[in-house]
Amino acid sequence: MATSPPHPSYPVGPTDGASFAGSGTAGSSRHAHWWHRPWVRYGALSTLLAISGLVILALVREETGTEGFLVGLGLAVLPVPLLIAAFRWLDRVEPGPWRNLVFCFAWGACAAALIAIVANSFATRWIATATADPSSADTLGATVIAPVVEESAKAAAVLLVFLFRRRDFTGIVDGVVIAGVTATGFAFTENILYLGTAFGTDQLTGGSGIASVTAATFFVRIIMSPFAHPLFTVLTGIGFGISALSAARRPVFPLSGLLLAMGMHAMWNGSSAFGEYGFFAVYAAFMVPIFGLLTWLVIWTRQRELKTIRAELPAYTVAGWLTPAEPYALGSMRARRIARQYARRHLGRAAAREVARYEAYATSLAFLRHRARRGGARADFAVREGELLGELWRRREVSRPALDHAARITAPPVPVAAPPWPVHGVYGYGYGYGYGYGYAHQPTRPTPYPAYNPYRS
Repeated sequence: MATSPPHPSYPVGPTDGASFAGSGTAGSSRHAHWWHRPWVRYGALSTLLAISGLVILALVREETGTEGFLVGLGLAVLPVPLLIAAFRWLDRVEPGPWRNLVFCFAWGACAAALIAIVANSFATRWIATATADPSSADTLGATVIAPVVEESAKAAAVLLVFLFRRRDFTGIVDGVVIAGVTATGFAFTENILYLGTAFGTDQLTGGSGIASVTAATFFVRIIMSPFAHPLFTVLTGIGFGISALSAARRPVFPLSGLLLAMGMHAMWNGSSAFGEYGFFAVYAAFMVPIFGLLTWLVIWTRQRELKTIRAELPAYTVAGWLTPAEPYALGSMRARRIARQYARRHLGRAAAREVARYEAYATSLAFLRHRARRGGARADFAVREGELLGELWRRREVSRPALDHAARITAPPVPVAAPPWPVHGVYGYGYGYGYGYGYAHQPTRPTPYPAYNPYRS
């Protein structure tokens, strides 16, 4: 095994990122203003979200009452773990940092919800005053004002991650996850308001059981359509994801996604105007098919990402950074899981975490090279590539044996031709050619990993 790391293997048409980073970045960091420091930005953002959370908490509690707020909170939290787990599962190929997801959920639940409540109320009251028709103002507010305000407020979180966490925003799946988690936070706060208000109505009217307003609201918002808000905002995330993949970085894709999200949101809110069964018609004819289509698109994109890993990483195998088995293992979710389990079984959980980090860094490296080959390399390409290769090199002693074992386990069987004459085997005579059989017609399997512990070799 090499004792010193090899040189990076640059794609065709390398950029001048190294010289750029060596000169401008250092100088700019020395002379950066105080408001450019990370702790200042983090502190300002945390303060903004905290204030938004306190204000939205007071507004919702004032609207629903303390008891209604607690009931709404208890019911609204039910779909949140399932939605977060679903989006995290989609992000397993190149998992983004948890801090991005925490920020997105907090933005949706606090900042976006506060903007929506204040802006929607102001716009609806203004329209009612201008037209002297409160009923039409409510309809217009729900079908026009609310979709524009709410989707814009949620899209702001996606835009912030896209601009300031660019390394973590590499494609469509990242856009879907970031937008979906933001919308999950928004729906969480909105559901507290709706369910708490419904509970207050039942308290006044004496409703209870299945026939209560609370039960009906819970069925529509929690059982039937917990994915409604994430589904709208995911369209915006897909637009940002396409822009991240595009070398031109054109704003037309995010804007198109945002307009589609607004349109679908408006159709959903206006479904009650289509008659008694308008809601169910829109749900069956549009929401469910679009949900299925987007689910297929995201899973298909995830499979393409795995193919990209297998296509891009062999260049680093030739350069000596990776072993020949690693590109195959890193391009298989099953092999990745087996590698983590193998490391945990032999060295413990800390080793499994190191293997998981190794897999994440290798995936980022493959995507970085893929974007560079397509003309989307940024000025800091060489610096970023060196950072990722360094992270891989520091973890190679723990990760390589585990990935090699996973590659052996998950490798497809190799066809072995049997002789055309009868051969005495364990189970009698065998004739002809068999796929995956040896000369004695006994099934052959991939060679198991050596009995000794490779970590001790």
